[in-house]
This record gives sequence, structure tokens and C-alpha cells, in this order.
Amino acid sequence: MNEIVPPSVSSRDDSFHFNEMSDRWWITETAWFSFAKPEIGLGGWLYSMFRPNIGTIAGGCWIWDGEASQPWEVPYYTNYTALRIPEGQDLTDITLPTGVSIKMLEPLTRYKLGVQDEDRLSLDLEFEAVMPPRPLAKPGSSFQKLSHFDQFGRVRGTIVLHGETIEIDSLSMRDRSWGPRPEHRPGKSAYVSGMASPQNAFLAVTKWNDDDYNIAYGFHIKDGVTADLVSGRRWVERDPKEGWVTKIRIEGKDDLGRDLHAEGRRLSGIIINRHSFIDSNGLIEWTINGETGHGEDQDMWPVYTWSAMKRGLRAGGSAK
Repeated sequence: MNEIVPPSVSSRDDSFHFNEMSDRWWITETAWFSFAKPEIGLGGWLYSMFRPNIGTIAGGCWIWDGEASQPWEVPYYTNYTALRIPEGQDLTDITLPTGVSIKMLEPLTRYKLGVQDEDRLSLDLEFEAVMPPRPLAKPGSSFQKLSHFDQFGRVRGTIVLHGETIEIDSLSMRDRSWGPRPEHRPGKSAYVSGMASPQNAFLAVTKWNDDDYNIAYGFHIKDGVTADLVSGRRWVERDPKEGWVTKIRIEGKDDLGRDLHAEGRRLSGIIINRHSFIDSNGLIEWTINGETGHGEDQDMWPVYTWSAMKRGLRAGGSAK
């Protein structure tokens, strides 16, 4: 934590931005935290999507493993669409009708996370940042005109899943965004993260609707020094039946002239229908600049292009 937080991100951004955004109905604010236990192929999200101008919150918690990928078959999945935003609570300390709770313990650094859902899930985790939040640096990604930042951290604690206690201690990711996010303009893109250690990690987000998966923005941490990615590309191999990513390679260069080389394989995953697009999210085991780590590949498709790809596979074609 020896870097200075960029001036475009401040402790103010732990709170809602409802009063700073326009009155358009699709104005959206999100808060996302991930966690994992890669040695058993378990991954999880806490995801909350607020639409203040229509008063709704969507999202919840999902946990997957190597046994299933459809949301109705994974160990735990709650993804609500239009519950009511609680009154009188800020994002710094809030309990949501989705079951998710978030409490800021130290600005931009530490957060207590919880879920309570009868005997199905009890989640008690803490996210502690290992880097300052990194704001969106360049346009052209799937985030379009949103204000957005990303942050690696360490997640520790326990989950009790269907009566089984699972200890969590993982390097993981969180992000925040606020601004316009219409549901009717999906595009093909990928959001790829990998962490071998706080000194060796990357985030790469590909260009919007670029079939070659060139990198639009991201950052590279090497020897503990963070720099923006200025070029690069994502290559994937896909399962010939299911279409999801089985192997992945990221090549990039940062603005300090350093090369990023990462190769990964899928450990497990979940396919999420997020209104008009599909997020085929994989938990990935990475080799990053020669060191082993883990992370995620969020492989995002408009529903109609995913459907066309799967129809093509059933007809004997190949996935791209």
C-alpha cells in the first residue's frame, strides 16, 4: 500500500453516487467483490447493482465449483432482478434485501462482507486491499462511459455452505462503477484478472465488440510496480461442446515497456445470464510472468451471438 491513490478515486467513492448522476432510468451503480478457494475449484461473487432512479437493486451472491456451471445447478445462486433499495443506508454500511451486507472498515481498504440465507449459506469474509484502487484509464472497453475502478485485495474468513464450513484465504478482486448502463446494448468483450502475488498481477479488459480481443485497458503489476497496459491481446481455446474457455493466453505491454505474459487453464466456472448478455465466467489457474496464481476470465457475449455460437457447435462447427 505504498502508492498514492489517484486523485480521481477518493474515500467519497465508498459511498453511493446517486445524487451525482442524471435522472435517466438506466443510471446504475454497482459493487462487486469476488473470492475463491482455487485448490478445490470454488469461486464466488457478491454482486450488487443499484438503479436509484427506479428504486431497485439486483444481484446477490453466487458460488460455483467444478461440478456444474449452470446457475440453477451450482452450489449456491441468488440473483434478484428488482428488489427495493433500502432507505436511510449508505454503501459504507448496508444490509440488502438480496441477503448481502457490506460494511466499510477502513476507507478504500477494508470491508466486512456477509450473507445469511437460512441453512443454505452463512458467509463472513473480510476484503483487505493490497493496492490502491485503479481508475478506468482509457475508453473503448465494455464499461463505455461509466466511472469505474478496480482493486486487488486479500479475502479471508469462512463460508458455511449447506452445513460445510470452508475457510477462505485468497487474493481476489473488487470493482465499483456508476453511470449509464442500458440493458439493450450488449457487446462482446472480456474482463480478465490474474494474481500470483501482490507484486505480480494483471487486469486486462478487451475492446468492445472486437473479435480479436485486443486489450482496451488494464494494468500490470510486476515487481510490485503498477503500470497501465498500453497494448496486448487475449487468445482462447474453447470446449468443443460447451463453448466456454478452457485455455487462455494474455500477451501485453505496459507503459513502462515491460512485457506481460500469462497462460491459464479453467478450473471451474459459471454461466450467468445478465439481462441481454451472457457472462461465461471461469475460475482460472494462471502462470503469470513465470509464477503460479489464479484469477477469472469473464467472457461476455450478447445472448444472440452466444446462441449462434452454440447452434454452430451443435452443427459441427467450432467456437471462436
